[in-house]
Amino acid sequence: MQTSTVQLSKVKDTSKLFRFDAEYFQPKYLETEVLIKKKKHSQLRNLISVLTDYHANGSYEILRENVELKSEPDFAHMIRTVDIERDDFENDIISISEHAYNYLDKTKVYGGEIIINKIGNAGRVYLIPPIDRPTSLGMNQFMIRANDNIDNYYLYCYLSGRYGQNQLNQRVTGAVPLSIDKESARSVFVPLFSNDIQKLVSKAVAAHFRDSSESKRIFKDSQNILLSELGLLTWKAEHQLAFVKNYSDTEQAERIDAEYFQPKYEAIVKAIKAYKGGWDTLGDLVTVKKCVEVGSGEYLDEGIPFVRVSNLSPFEITEEKYISEKLYAEIKQHQPKQGEILFSKDATPGIAHYLDERPRKMITSGGILRLKNKTIKINNEYLTLALNSVLVKEQINRDVGGSVILHWRPDQVKETVIPILEAEKQAEIQAKVIESLRLRKQSKHLLECAKRAVEIAIERDEIAAIDWLKDQVEV
Repeated sequence: MQTSTVQLSKVKDTSKLFRFDAEYFQPKYLETEVLIKKKKHSQLRNLISVLTDYHANGSYEILRENVELKSEPDFAHMIRTVDIERDDFENDIISISEHAYNYLDKTKVYGGEIIINKIGNAGRVYLIPPIDRPTSLGMNQFMIRANDNIDNYYLYCYLSGRYGQNQLNQRVTGAVPLSIDKESARSVFVPLFSNDIQKLVSKAVAAHFRDSSESKRIFKDSQNILLSELGLLTWKAEHQLAFVKNYSDTEQAERIDAEYFQPKYEAIVKAIKAYKGGWDTLGDLVTVKKCVEVGSGEYLDEGIPFVRVSNLSPFEITEEKYISEKLYAEIKQHQPKQGEILFSKDATPGIAHYLDERPRKMITSGGILRLKNKTIKINNEYLTLALNSVLVKEQINRDVGGSVILHWRPDQVKETVIPILEAEKQAEIQAKVIESLRLRKQSKHLLECAKRAVEIAIERDEIAAIDWLKDQVEV
Protein backbone atom coordinates (compact mmCIF):
# COMPACT_ATOMS: atom_id res chain seq x y z
CA MET A 1 0.00 0.00 0.00
CA GLN A 2 1.28 3.47 -0.91
CA THR A 3 0.85 6.36 1.51
CA SER A 4 1.61 10.07 1.49
CA THR A 5 1.86 12.38 4.48
CA VAL A 6 0.89 15.94 3.59
CA GLN A 7 0.61 19.04 5.77
CA LEU A 8 -2.78 20.74 5.97
CA SER A 9 -1.25 23.97 4.66
CA LYS A 10 -0.16 22.07 1.55
CA VAL A 11 -3.69 20.76 1.07
CA LYS A 12 -5.09 24.28 1.32
CA ASP A 13 -2.65 25.47 -1.35
CA THR A 14 -3.52 22.75 -3.86
CA SER A 15 -6.10 24.63 -5.88
CA LYS A 16 -9.15 26.81 -5.73
CA LEU A 17 -11.14 23.58 -5.47
CA PHE A 18 -9.34 22.64 -2.22
CA ARG A 19 -8.39 19.09 -3.23
CA PHE A 20 -7.93 16.76 -0.28
CA ASP A 21 -8.61 13.40 -1.96
CA ALA A 22 -5.87 10.76 -1.81
CA GLU A 23 -5.70 10.57 -5.61
CA TYR A 24 -4.32 14.11 -5.79
CA PHE A 25 -1.51 13.29 -3.37
CA GLN A 26 -0.22 10.09 -4.95
CA PRO A 27 3.54 9.68 -4.23
CA LYS A 28 4.48 9.91 -7.92
CA TYR A 29 2.71 13.25 -8.20
CA LEU A 30 4.42 14.65 -5.11
CA GLU A 31 7.80 13.34 -6.26
CA THR A 32 7.33 14.99 -9.65
CA GLU A 33 6.57 18.35 -8.07
CA VAL A 34 9.67 18.09 -5.88
CA LEU A 35 11.83 17.31 -8.93
CA ILE A 36 10.43 20.23 -10.93
CA LYS A 37 10.79 22.71 -8.09
CA LYS A 38 14.48 21.82 -7.71
CA LYS A 39 14.98 23.38 -11.14
CA LYS A 40 14.24 26.87 -12.33
CA HIS A 41 10.50 26.73 -13.03
CA SER A 42 7.27 28.60 -13.53
CA GLN A 43 3.59 27.85 -13.73
CA LEU A 44 2.04 27.32 -17.16
CA ARG A 45 -0.06 30.47 -16.74
CA ASN A 46 3.12 32.56 -17.10
CA LEU A 47 4.31 30.78 -20.24
CA ILE A 48 1.31 30.96 -22.57
CA SER A 49 -0.28 33.65 -24.69
CA VAL A 50 -3.48 31.68 -25.38
CA LEU A 51 -5.42 29.01 -23.54
CA THR A 52 -8.85 28.64 -25.08
CA ASP A 53 -11.48 26.08 -26.01
CA TYR A 54 -14.49 25.56 -28.26
CA HIS A 55 -16.80 27.57 -26.04
CA ALA A 56 -14.69 30.71 -26.04
CA ASN A 57 -17.05 32.63 -28.32
CA GLY A 58 -20.30 32.06 -26.45
CA SER A 59 -22.69 29.52 -25.02
CA TYR A 60 -23.13 26.01 -26.35
CA GLU A 61 -26.64 26.86 -27.55
CA ILE A 62 -25.39 29.75 -29.68
CA LEU A 63 -22.56 27.66 -31.11
CA ARG A 64 -24.91 24.82 -31.93
CA GLU A 65 -27.04 27.19 -33.99
CA ASN A 66 -24.07 28.65 -35.86
CA VAL A 67 -21.86 25.62 -36.49
CA GLU A 68 -22.83 23.22 -39.22
CA LEU A 69 -20.98 19.92 -39.01
CA LYS A 70 -20.56 18.05 -42.28
CA SER A 71 -18.96 14.79 -43.29
CA GLU A 72 -18.16 16.13 -46.77
CA PRO A 73 -15.43 18.73 -47.39
CA ASP A 74 -16.56 22.32 -46.93
CA PHE A 75 -14.53 25.45 -46.15
CA ALA A 76 -12.62 24.40 -43.03
CA HIS A 77 -11.72 21.35 -40.97
CA MET A 78 -12.76 20.95 -37.35
CA ILE A 79 -10.02 18.98 -35.62
CA ARG A 80 -11.13 16.24 -33.26
CA THR A 81 -9.00 14.16 -30.91
CA VAL A 82 -9.44 11.16 -33.20
CA ASP A 83 -7.96 13.10 -36.14
CA ILE A 84 -4.85 13.98 -34.12
CA GLU A 85 -4.44 10.44 -32.81
CA ARG A 86 -4.69 8.98 -36.31
CA ASP A 87 -2.48 11.80 -37.65
CA ASP A 88 -4.96 11.98 -40.51
CA PHE A 89 -6.60 15.26 -41.52
CA GLU A 90 -7.91 14.09 -44.90
CA ASN A 91 -10.10 11.03 -44.35
CA ASP A 92 -13.36 10.87 -42.39
CA ILE A 93 -13.04 14.49 -41.35
CA ILE A 94 -15.61 16.92 -39.99
CA SER A 95 -15.88 20.17 -41.92
CA ILE A 96 -17.57 23.49 -41.23
CA SER A 97 -18.71 26.41 -43.34
CA GLU A 98 -16.76 29.64 -43.79
CA HIS A 99 -19.34 31.43 -41.64
CA ALA A 100 -18.85 28.97 -38.79
CA TYR A 101 -15.06 29.13 -39.13
CA ASN A 102 -15.07 32.91 -38.82
CA TYR A 103 -17.61 32.79 -36.01
CA LEU A 104 -15.21 30.58 -34.04
CA ASP A 105 -12.46 33.16 -34.47
CA LYS A 106 -10.64 32.47 -31.19
CA THR A 107 -10.37 28.76 -31.90
CA LYS A 108 -8.73 28.98 -35.32
CA VAL A 109 -5.78 26.58 -35.58
CA TYR A 110 -2.75 27.29 -37.77
CA GLY A 111 -0.36 24.43 -36.89
CA GLY A 112 2.04 23.95 -34.00
CA GLU A 113 -0.54 24.50 -31.27
CA ILE A 114 -0.59 22.30 -28.17
CA ILE A 115 -3.89 20.54 -27.53
CA ILE A 116 -5.01 19.15 -24.16
CA ASN A 117 -8.05 16.92 -23.81
CA LYS A 118 -10.34 18.43 -21.19
CA ILE A 119 -12.99 15.67 -20.96
CA GLY A 120 -12.85 11.88 -21.18
CA ASN A 121 -9.17 11.07 -21.71
CA ALA A 122 -8.49 14.28 -19.77
CA GLY A 123 -4.93 15.61 -19.67
CA ARG A 124 -3.78 13.84 -22.85
CA VAL A 125 -1.55 16.19 -24.84
CA TYR A 126 -1.17 16.52 -28.61
CA LEU A 127 0.67 18.76 -31.05
CA ILE A 128 -0.97 20.04 -34.22
CA PRO A 129 1.23 19.34 -37.27
CA PRO A 130 1.71 21.85 -40.09
CA ILE A 131 -1.65 22.27 -41.85
CA ASP A 132 -2.52 23.70 -45.25
CA ARG A 133 -6.18 24.67 -45.00
CA PRO A 134 -8.40 26.67 -42.61
CA THR A 135 -8.85 24.66 -39.42
CA SER A 136 -10.82 25.12 -36.21
CA LEU A 137 -10.53 23.47 -32.80
CA GLY A 138 -12.99 20.69 -31.97
CA MET A 139 -14.99 20.26 -28.81
CA ASN A 140 -13.65 18.97 -25.47
CA GLN A 141 -10.15 20.32 -26.06
CA PHE A 142 -7.96 23.17 -24.81
CA MET A 143 -5.69 24.92 -27.27
CA ILE A 144 -2.41 26.42 -26.00
CA ARG A 145 0.07 28.77 -27.65
CA ALA A 146 3.31 29.49 -25.83
CA ASN A 147 4.57 33.02 -25.33
CA ASP A 148 8.14 34.28 -25.83
CA ASN A 149 9.29 32.87 -22.47
CA ILE A 150 9.41 29.27 -23.70
CA ASP A 151 9.74 27.28 -26.93
CA ASN A 152 6.41 25.82 -28.05
CA TYR A 153 7.87 22.45 -29.13
CA TYR A 154 9.84 22.14 -25.89
CA LEU A 155 6.67 22.88 -23.88
CA TYR A 156 4.83 20.15 -25.78
CA CYS A 157 7.58 17.60 -25.10
CA TYR A 158 7.41 18.38 -21.39
CA LEU A 159 3.59 18.30 -21.11
CA SER A 160 3.29 15.06 -23.11
CA GLY A 161 6.18 13.36 -21.32
CA ARG A 162 6.24 11.51 -18.01
CA TYR A 163 6.51 14.48 -15.68
CA GLY A 164 4.16 16.79 -17.53
CA GLN A 165 1.56 14.01 -17.65
CA ASN A 166 1.97 13.45 -13.90
CA GLN A 167 1.28 17.14 -13.34
CA LEU A 168 -1.79 17.14 -15.57
CA ASN A 169 -3.18 13.81 -14.36
CA GLN A 170 -2.87 15.00 -10.78
CA ARG A 171 -5.25 17.84 -11.64
CA VAL A 172 -7.85 15.68 -13.37
CA THR A 173 -11.01 15.42 -11.29
CA GLY A 174 -12.49 12.03 -10.45
CA ALA A 175 -15.93 12.96 -11.72
CA VAL A 176 -17.56 11.05 -14.60
CA PRO A 177 -16.50 11.85 -17.22
CA LEU A 178 -12.96 12.66 -16.08
CA SER A 179 -12.13 16.30 -16.73
CA ILE A 180 -9.63 19.06 -16.20
CA ASP A 181 -10.45 22.78 -16.02
CA LYS A 182 -8.51 25.77 -17.33
CA GLU A 183 -7.34 26.97 -13.93
CA SER A 184 -5.97 23.53 -13.10
CA ALA A 185 -4.10 23.44 -16.40
CA ARG A 186 -2.67 26.90 -15.77
CA SER A 187 -1.33 25.79 -12.38
CA VAL A 188 0.97 23.09 -13.83
CA PHE A 189 4.65 23.62 -12.95
CA VAL A 190 7.04 23.73 -15.92
CA PRO A 191 10.87 23.48 -15.71
CA LEU A 192 12.67 26.34 -17.44
CA PHE A 193 15.91 25.08 -18.96
CA SER A 194 18.37 27.06 -21.07
CA ASN A 195 17.79 28.06 -24.68
CA ASP A 196 20.44 25.51 -25.71
CA ILE A 197 18.41 22.47 -24.73
CA GLN A 198 15.11 24.05 -25.73
CA LYS A 199 16.41 24.73 -29.24
CA LEU A 200 17.89 21.25 -29.52
CA VAL A 201 14.60 19.65 -28.49
CA SER A 202 12.74 21.96 -30.86
CA LYS A 203 15.00 20.94 -33.77
CA ALA A 204 14.27 17.26 -33.08
CA VAL A 205 10.52 17.94 -33.13
CA ALA A 206 10.84 19.95 -36.36
CA ALA A 207 12.73 17.01 -37.89
CA HIS A 208 9.93 14.74 -36.69
CA PHE A 209 7.40 16.82 -38.62
CA ARG A 210 9.68 16.91 -41.69
CA ASP A 211 9.99 13.12 -41.85
CA SER A 212 6.31 12.62 -41.02
CA SER A 213 5.28 14.95 -43.84
CA GLU A 214 7.58 13.20 -46.32
CA SER A 215 6.26 9.81 -45.19
CA LYS A 216 2.70 10.94 -45.92
CA ARG A 217 3.68 12.35 -49.30
CA ILE A 218 5.31 9.08 -50.38
CA PHE A 219 2.35 7.06 -49.10
CA LYS A 220 0.00 9.34 -51.04
CA ASP A 221 2.11 8.82 -54.17
CA SER A 222 1.75 5.05 -53.82
CA GLN A 223 -2.03 5.42 -53.50
CA ASN A 224 -2.09 7.57 -56.62
CA ILE A 225 -0.22 4.88 -58.58
CA LEU A 226 -2.96 2.40 -57.70
CA LEU A 227 -5.79 4.76 -58.58
CA SER A 228 -4.08 5.86 -61.80
CA GLU A 229 -3.74 2.23 -62.92
CA LEU A 230 -7.52 1.84 -62.56
CA GLY A 231 -8.36 5.17 -64.18
CA LEU A 232 -9.74 6.49 -60.88
CA LEU A 233 -7.18 9.16 -60.03
CA THR A 234 -9.68 12.00 -60.44
CA TRP A 235 -12.77 9.97 -59.47
CA LYS A 236 -15.00 11.36 -56.75
CA ALA A 237 -17.83 9.60 -54.99
CA GLU A 238 -21.13 11.27 -55.87
CA HIS A 239 -24.37 10.39 -54.12
CA GLN A 240 -27.29 10.11 -56.56
CA LEU A 241 -30.84 10.77 -55.41
CA ALA A 242 -32.44 8.63 -58.12
CA PHE A 243 -31.36 5.63 -60.18
CA VAL A 244 -32.84 2.40 -61.54
CA LYS A 245 -31.89 -1.19 -60.66
CA ASN A 246 -33.40 -4.51 -61.71
CA TYR A 247 -35.26 -6.66 -59.20
CA SER A 248 -32.86 -9.50 -60.07
CA ASP A 249 -30.03 -7.36 -58.69
CA THR A 250 -31.76 -7.17 -55.32
CA GLU A 251 -32.27 -10.93 -55.30
CA GLN A 252 -28.62 -11.57 -56.07
CA ALA A 253 -27.38 -9.13 -53.44
CA GLU A 254 -30.03 -10.11 -50.90
CA ARG A 255 -30.43 -6.40 -50.18
CA ILE A 256 -33.31 -4.07 -51.00
CA ASP A 257 -32.06 -0.79 -49.51
CA ALA A 258 -31.26 1.95 -52.02
CA GLU A 259 -27.94 2.82 -50.35
CA TYR A 260 -26.41 -0.54 -51.30
CA PHE A 261 -27.07 0.08 -54.99
CA GLN A 262 -25.66 3.60 -55.19
CA PRO A 263 -23.93 3.92 -58.62
CA LYS A 264 -20.74 5.21 -56.96
CA TYR A 265 -20.14 1.77 -55.42
CA GLU A 266 -20.83 0.03 -58.70
CA ALA A 267 -18.35 2.35 -60.46
CA ILE A 268 -15.57 1.25 -58.10
CA VAL A 269 -16.29 -2.46 -58.50
CA LYS A 270 -16.56 -2.16 -62.29
CA ALA A 271 -13.20 -0.36 -62.49
CA ILE A 272 -11.54 -3.12 -60.45
CA LYS A 273 -13.09 -5.94 -62.45
CA ALA A 274 -12.19 -4.26 -65.75
CA TYR A 275 -8.52 -3.89 -64.82
CA LYS A 276 -6.20 -5.44 -67.40
CA GLY A 277 -4.16 -7.29 -64.77
CA GLY A 278 -7.22 -9.00 -63.33
CA TRP A 279 -8.71 -9.09 -59.87
CA ASP A 280 -9.62 -11.49 -57.09
CA THR A 281 -11.62 -11.57 -53.89
CA LEU A 282 -9.85 -11.02 -50.61
CA GLY A 283 -10.96 -14.45 -49.40
CA ASP A 284 -9.04 -16.08 -52.26
CA LEU A 285 -5.92 -14.04 -51.52
CA VAL A 286 -5.65 -14.46 -47.73
CA THR A 287 -6.59 -16.67 -44.83
CA VAL A 288 -8.76 -14.96 -42.25
CA LYS A 289 -8.52 -15.49 -38.50
CA LYS A 290 -10.90 -13.94 -36.01
CA CYS A 291 -9.57 -12.38 -32.84
CA VAL A 292 -11.04 -12.35 -29.34
CA GLU A 293 -12.88 -10.15 -26.85
CA VAL A 294 -11.84 -10.36 -23.21
CA GLY A 295 -14.39 -7.99 -21.65
CA SER A 296 -13.72 -4.64 -20.01
CA GLY A 297 -13.54 -6.36 -16.61
CA GLU A 298 -10.17 -7.80 -17.65
CA TYR A 299 -8.61 -4.43 -18.49
CA LEU A 300 -5.55 -3.36 -16.50
CA ASP A 301 -3.46 -0.20 -16.36
CA GLU A 302 -0.36 -2.18 -17.33
CA GLY A 303 0.54 -5.63 -18.61
CA ILE A 304 0.13 -7.19 -22.07
CA PRO A 305 -1.33 -4.72 -24.61
CA PHE A 306 -4.91 -5.46 -25.66
CA VAL A 307 -5.22 -3.83 -29.08
CA ARG A 308 -8.60 -2.48 -30.06
CA VAL A 309 -9.72 -0.86 -33.32
CA SER A 310 -9.05 2.58 -31.82
CA ASN A 311 -5.38 1.59 -31.39
CA LEU A 312 -4.96 0.59 -35.02
CA SER A 313 -3.68 2.74 -37.89
CA PRO A 314 -1.94 1.95 -41.18
CA PHE A 315 1.33 3.17 -39.65
CA GLU A 316 1.40 2.13 -36.01
CA ILE A 317 -0.29 0.35 -33.11
CA THR A 318 -0.82 2.33 -29.93
CA GLU A 319 -1.35 1.05 -26.39
CA GLU A 320 -4.18 1.99 -24.05
CA LYS A 321 -5.67 -1.13 -22.44
CA TYR A 322 -3.80 -4.12 -21.01
CA ILE A 323 -4.48 -7.65 -19.78
CA SER A 324 -2.69 -9.93 -17.33
CA GLU A 325 0.06 -12.41 -18.19
CA LYS A 326 -2.23 -15.16 -16.92
CA LEU A 327 -5.03 -14.27 -19.33
CA TYR A 328 -2.53 -13.87 -22.16
CA ALA A 329 -1.28 -17.41 -21.56
CA GLU A 330 -4.83 -18.72 -21.87
CA ILE A 331 -5.54 -16.99 -25.19
CA LYS A 332 -2.06 -16.67 -26.69
CA GLN A 333 -3.23 -18.43 -29.87
CA HIS A 334 -4.58 -14.98 -30.77
CA GLN A 335 -1.10 -13.43 -30.68
CA PRO A 336 -0.51 -11.72 -34.06
CA LYS A 337 2.51 -12.90 -36.05
CA GLN A 338 5.03 -11.29 -38.34
CA GLY A 339 3.80 -11.19 -41.94
CA GLU A 340 0.14 -10.85 -40.99
CA ILE A 341 -2.10 -7.88 -41.76
CA LEU A 342 -4.35 -6.66 -38.95
CA PHE A 343 -7.62 -5.50 -40.49
CA SER A 344 -10.51 -3.83 -38.66
CA LYS A 345 -14.08 -4.95 -39.31
CA ASP A 346 -16.06 -3.10 -36.63
CA ALA A 347 -16.50 0.50 -35.42
CA THR A 348 -14.06 1.91 -38.01
CA PRO A 349 -13.83 -0.92 -40.55
CA GLY A 350 -11.14 -0.92 -43.19
CA ILE A 351 -7.98 -0.03 -41.25
CA ALA A 352 -5.12 -2.29 -42.34
CA HIS A 353 -1.75 -2.55 -40.58
CA TYR A 354 1.02 -4.79 -41.91
CA LEU A 355 3.26 -6.47 -39.33
CA ASP A 356 6.53 -6.28 -41.23
CA GLU A 357 8.50 -7.08 -38.07
CA ARG A 358 7.97 -9.53 -35.25
CA PRO A 359 5.31 -7.85 -33.08
CA ARG A 360 5.59 -7.45 -29.33
CA LYS A 361 3.39 -9.59 -27.10
CA MET A 362 -0.21 -8.48 -27.59
CA ILE A 363 -3.76 -9.69 -28.10
CA THR A 364 -6.08 -8.13 -30.67
CA SER A 365 -9.78 -7.53 -30.04
CA GLY A 366 -12.75 -9.14 -31.75
CA GLY A 367 -13.17 -6.09 -33.98
CA ILE A 368 -9.91 -6.96 -35.76
CA LEU A 369 -9.14 -9.77 -38.21
CA ARG A 370 -5.74 -11.34 -38.85
CA LEU A 371 -5.06 -11.76 -42.57
CA LYS A 372 -2.29 -13.99 -43.94
CA ASN A 373 -1.27 -13.85 -47.58
CA LYS A 374 -1.63 -17.29 -49.20
CA THR A 375 -0.71 -16.48 -52.80
CA ILE A 376 2.25 -15.20 -54.81
CA LYS A 377 -0.01 -13.00 -56.93
CA ILE A 378 0.23 -10.07 -54.56
CA ASN A 379 2.80 -8.69 -52.10
CA ASN A 380 1.92 -7.70 -48.55
CA GLU A 381 2.81 -4.01 -48.81
CA TYR A 382 0.68 -3.56 -51.92
CA LEU A 383 -2.21 -5.51 -50.40
CA THR A 384 -2.09 -3.37 -47.24
CA LEU A 385 -2.14 -0.22 -49.34
CA ALA A 386 -5.11 -1.49 -51.36
CA LEU A 387 -6.99 -2.37 -48.17
CA ASN A 388 -6.45 1.18 -46.89
CA SER A 389 -7.50 2.75 -50.19
CA VAL A 390 -10.75 4.30 -51.36
CA LEU A 391 -11.34 1.12 -53.39
CA VAL A 392 -12.02 -0.90 -50.25
CA LYS A 393 -13.51 1.96 -48.24
CA GLU A 394 -16.31 2.38 -50.78
CA GLN A 395 -17.03 -1.35 -50.73
CA ILE A 396 -17.24 -1.11 -46.94
CA ASN A 397 -19.61 1.87 -47.16
CA ARG A 398 -21.82 -0.18 -49.47
CA ASP A 399 -21.88 -3.22 -47.20
CA VAL A 400 -22.42 -1.47 -43.86
CA GLY A 401 -24.57 1.41 -45.09
CA GLY A 402 -27.47 2.29 -42.78
CA SER A 403 -26.01 0.59 -39.71
CA VAL A 404 -26.00 2.49 -36.44
CA ILE A 405 -23.00 0.53 -35.15
CA LEU A 406 -20.72 -0.29 -38.07
CA HIS A 407 -20.11 -4.00 -38.36
CA TRP A 408 -18.54 -5.56 -41.45
CA ARG A 409 -19.24 -9.28 -41.47
CA PRO A 410 -16.31 -11.65 -42.19
CA ASP A 411 -18.18 -13.10 -45.17
CA GLN A 412 -18.48 -9.57 -46.61
CA VAL A 413 -14.78 -8.98 -45.93
CA LYS A 414 -13.89 -12.10 -47.91
CA GLU A 415 -15.99 -10.95 -50.89
CA THR A 416 -14.12 -7.65 -51.19
CA VAL A 417 -12.64 -7.34 -54.68
CA ILE A 418 -8.94 -6.43 -55.02
CA PRO A 419 -7.19 -5.50 -58.30
CA ILE A 420 -4.09 -7.56 -59.10
CA LEU A 421 -1.66 -4.98 -60.40
CA GLU A 422 1.18 -6.03 -62.68
CA ALA A 423 4.31 -7.17 -60.85
CA GLU A 424 6.28 -4.03 -61.81
CA LYS A 425 3.62 -1.71 -60.44
CA GLN A 426 3.27 -3.75 -57.28
CA ALA A 427 7.04 -3.59 -56.78
CA GLU A 428 7.00 0.18 -57.29
CA ILE A 429 4.24 0.55 -54.71
CA GLN A 430 6.00 -1.85 -52.36
CA ALA A 431 9.20 0.22 -52.43
CA LYS A 432 7.30 3.42 -51.71
CA VAL A 433 5.35 1.88 -48.84
CA ILE A 434 8.56 0.52 -47.27
CA GLU A 435 10.22 3.95 -47.52
CA SER A 436 7.12 5.64 -46.11
CA LEU A 437 7.09 3.30 -43.12
CA ARG A 438 10.83 3.83 -42.58
CA LEU A 439 10.37 7.58 -42.43
CA ARG A 440 7.37 7.16 -40.17
CA LYS A 441 9.38 5.11 -37.67
CA GLN A 442 12.25 7.57 -37.87
CA SER A 443 9.82 10.42 -37.26
CA LYS A 444 8.38 8.71 -34.19
CA HIS A 445 11.91 8.00 -32.89
CA LEU A 446 12.83 11.68 -33.17
CA LEU A 447 9.79 12.73 -31.18
CA GLU A 448 10.29 10.13 -28.46
CA CYS A 449 13.95 11.15 -28.13
CA ALA A 450 12.97 14.79 -27.76
CA LYS A 451 10.56 13.90 -24.96
CA ARG A 452 13.10 11.67 -23.24
CA ALA A 453 15.75 14.40 -23.36
CA VAL A 454 13.46 16.71 -21.37
CA GLU A 455 12.93 13.95 -18.80
CA ILE A 456 16.69 13.40 -18.48
CA ALA A 457 17.20 17.12 -17.88
CA ILE A 458 14.65 16.94 -15.06
CA GLU A 459 16.08 13.76 -13.55
CA ARG A 460 19.75 14.72 -13.93
CA ASP A 461 20.86 17.92 -15.65
CA GLU A 462 20.90 19.74 -18.99
CA ILE A 463 24.37 18.61 -20.04
CA ALA A 464 23.42 14.93 -19.67
CA ALA A 465 20.23 15.55 -21.64
CA ILE A 466 22.02 17.37 -24.46
CA ASP A 467 24.74 14.72 -24.74
CA TRP A 468 22.15 11.93 -24.78
CA LEU A 469 20.00 13.61 -27.44
CA LYS A 470 23.00 14.32 -29.70
CA ASP A 471 24.03 10.68 -29.37
CA GLN A 472 20.55 9.45 -30.35
CA VAL A 473 19.70 11.70 -33.28
CA GLU A 474 21.37 14.09 -35.70
CA VAL A 475 20.14 17.54 -34.70
